[in-house]
Amino acid sequence: MQSQLIHPKASPFSKITQDIGLTTILIEYSRPAARGRQIFGRLVPYGRIWRVGANESTKFTVNSEIEVLGNTLLPGTYALYAFPEEFSWEVVFHKNTSHWGDGRTAYDPSEDAFRVHIEPEENSEWQENFLISFDSISHNGAIMQWKWGNTTVSIPLVINTQKEMMHAIEKSLDGNPSAQTYYEAARYLQEEEIEYTRALHYLEKAIVIGGDTYYFYRVKSLVEASLKNYQGAIKSAQRSLVLAQAEGKDEFVRMNQENIARWKKLK
Repeated sequence: MQSQLIHPKASPFSKITQDIGLTTILIEYSRPAARGRQIFGRLVPYGRIWRVGANESTKFTVNSEIEVLGNTLLPGTYALYAFPEEFSWEVVFHKNTSHWGDGRTAYDPSEDAFRVHIEPEENSEWQENFLISFDSISHNGAIMQWKWGNTTVSIPLVINTQKEMMHAIEKSLDGNPSAQTYYEAARYLQEEEIEYTRALHYLEKAIVIGGDTYYFYRVKSLVEASLKNYQGAIKSAQRSLVLAQAEGKDEFVRMNQENIARWKKLK
């Protein structure tokens, strides 16, 4: 048998995994290069289906329910397609992932999960190889960005992490929770800027069970400040500062000093 020569691909394969809250998104795609060519409207014609990359169709896999511009996307793997136009794109989440490339002759719109309309943005920074990335990442969403040439397409993704986390907190505290469990629950509530009274209760539990810890008192001070209890916040920050100094945690010393100075003006 003759061996087959393996050669490097003009549009190399790439894979990106992004955690958003408790959700994981995996994108598998190939990255064509511009190589001096006009991209949209020429290399990628307007009004015709595009595979969002090269070679095989681009795959978008998500392990929990998300929302895309008001459309619910269930957990699973989808092919990403687009119909570019000069001023507006249709972006497609497609349920049939078996097509090679854009599936132009076999593509069936009835197999779309849904389509959304996106206005492309022109920018001065040049992107030579097609790039998919994520930006503005929070616990509850992110922006998926497609960049090629001077064009950027931004697709907002929304995830109801708060609902999942509140359920997880209730479940983790139903039994014999550790000090760290109480702390992690409180830290989440503080970061999300919700239910500060509950967060303070959890932190007090954490300190009773786990003892004096600089990061317990650090978050406690932030929660108390959010409740406008600046005197309590200063006291907790001072305790955090002393504990942080003892462990050589200079960054926490500095952050506590800055907060104490700010909160003294608000008392």
